[in-house]
Amino acid sequence: MTTVLTPASPLTAADRCDRCGAQAYLRVVLLSGGELLFCAHHGRKFEPELKKIAAEIQDETERLTAPRATAPDEER
Repeated sequence: MTTVLTPASPLTAADRCDRCGAQAYLRVVLLSGGELLFCAHHGRKFEPELKKIAAEIQDETERLTAPRATAPDEER
């Protein structure tokens, strides 16, 4: 399994979890060629099984805890 650190196409708010429809933070590229998207919760829940069938896992869950940038006062 390879974890992608700098993905070619970052996940966006339009990417939704295949299990529950929440925003996706993990993209799993399958050995069979397909891909699955998961929210952080379902990514953690299914991690052991996903590692067995994944060619790559793009994990962007660090975005959930990263400090958000704010605009300077003059731009608000």
